[in-house]
Amino acid sequence: MGQLHIGLSAMVLLSLAAAGCSQEGVSPGEVSGNVARAALAGADGTAYGEVIVAQGDNGLLVNITARGMSPGPHGVHIHQTGKCEGPDFKSAGGHWNPSDKQHGFDNPQGAHAGDFFNLDIGADGTGALEATISGASLSDGDNPLLDADGAAFIVHEGPDDLKTDPSGDSGGRLACGVFVGGR
Repeated sequence: MGQLHIGLSAMVLLSLAAAGCSQEGVSPGEVSGNVARAALAGADGTAYGEVIVAQGDNGLLVNITARGMSPGPHGVHIHQTGKCEGPDFKSAGGHWNPSDKQHGFDNPQGAHAGDFFNLDIGADGTGALEATISGASLSDGDNPLLDADGAAFIVHEGPDDLKTDPSGDSGGRLACGVFVGGR
């Protein structure tokens, strides 16, 4: 299961899904139809952005928007448990890995379904990343993201080296957001 940059049609789908959620009044951390949202926050409650995941035709479409972070690359991953308990967010567990792979796109035995390329944060503290997770589903079918205990999204303090198992040597967990849902 690899991530690829989203093409124009997928971007339109994700934009429509996001617009539909805001019109329906879905708040971060809730699931509505084929879209899940998670607000990213630090252990002290600082807001750091949002992650939107939408069901696409061939997998999940992921849109990450970040703000208020230190400039440079940050490792980002989907984690297996929908809990974001501070101070270290270890309650989110390990990376979402339904195919039992190793970590990273540069690892010949990887990558986890929850692995992404680094989120690059600019000098103004903002950044964005878009990706797909092929062969995955939001809550039904093969490789569902949202099971009985949900899932979490983690932003790490440092860059992911894209190869070191289990987490790319990306440092501590800076921000966390929960996707709530179940089968």
